[in-house]
Amino acid sequence: MRKVLVSAGESSGDRYAAGVVEALRALGVDGEFFGCTGVEMRAAGVRTVVDAASLSVVGLVEVLHHIPRIYGEYRRLIAAAERERPDFAILTDSPDFHLRLAKQLHRRGIPVFYLVAPQAWAWRAGRTKQIQRNVKELHCIFPFEERFFRDRGVDAHYIGHPLAGIVRPRYGRAEFFTKYGIPEGRPVIALCPGSRRGEVGRHLPALRDAVGRIAAEQDCTFLLATPAGTAERFGAGFFDSICGDGRVRRIEGETWDVMGHADVTLAASGTVTIEAALLGAPLVTYYKVTAVSWALGRMLVDVPFYSMVNLVAERRIAAELIQDEMTGEALAREALALLRSPEKTARMKQDLSGVRRALEAGHDPFEESARRIVASIKKEA
Repeated sequence: MRKVLVSAGESSGDRYAAGVVEALRALGVDGEFFGCTGVEMRAAGVRTVVDAASLSVVGLVEVLHHIPRIYGEYRRLIAAAERERPDFAILTDSPDFHLRLAKQLHRRGIPVFYLVAPQAWAWRAGRTKQIQRNVKELHCIFPFEERFFRDRGVDAHYIGHPLAGIVRPRYGRAEFFTKYGIPEGRPVIALCPGSRRGEVGRHLPALRDAVGRIAAEQDCTFLLATPAGTAERFGAGFFDSICGDGRVRRIEGETWDVMGHADVTLAASGTVTIEAALLGAPLVTYYKVTAVSWALGRMLVDVPFYSMVNLVAERRIAAELIQDEMTGEALAREALALLRSPEKTARMKQDLSGVRRALEAGHDPFEESARRIVASIKKEA
């Protein structure tokens, strides 16, 4: 029986790692899996050495405060690796933690397979040298990443995006409209401001202004999509500034339906733009950070586009309104341009279908990752 160390630090990484573990078992890998786990890995039968929730810390001050504890968890994983001598390790995302762990595992002769590539193509390109030295195979979830890392000597493979097989509306349009009492016959504008309190707070004023400007030009239904549990986390009254007058309706936990049935989505740059592409939802992207973060980011980040959907397409298919360009006037202008031009909307949908095909990659990403791991291990045996 093989022993396999598996580690993920965030909920998405936990979900992806669990998918690979299940795919490995389906391929006949009779293994004992252990490591840094979340809810989904534990459900997949991975034994917990470290709870992934203990690594999920956001913000510079918070990270500094928790460094002693995080370092302790890091040492526990290394001790478990030394004690149990796994045949190989699967590390998922969370590069600040996992690239350090990969170095220690490599020193101990444990092959490392890394799932979800660090965004070295955007910043901290020096990480590619660490990956080249310490990672046996890098499994990428965006198509352009394979070429980037291979050009720098990394054994990288594009496996497809895990979301490609699962993003779809839960309800048909008529059923969704009936459930929420949405009137037929007028355009629906989806507002997706993000999932973190700080980013949502920075985006709401411009979105509120955009709603007023769009409504003055055209009668529309405005739906504010927020992740499940947002109201409880953010506190009562957080969305009153945009929903208080009744013009915008907030729907929690059904973002894919909101976007999938909307005519235009105003989406904060991030994973939601990939979800919009998979849904074929015409969109306008935007993002605003603090002034300090923007000043530092402009010096550190080097990308042709800020939106992932444009990066995958390798050209601008959705408008990007970043920082000072993110105003209510600009958001309204771009949204109205899509609403008023069926040709522009049809062209964007066609472009988004190309992004979707690229992300689907023609196979299940977890199965592809597992297949590559098994082939690599057998080759070394």
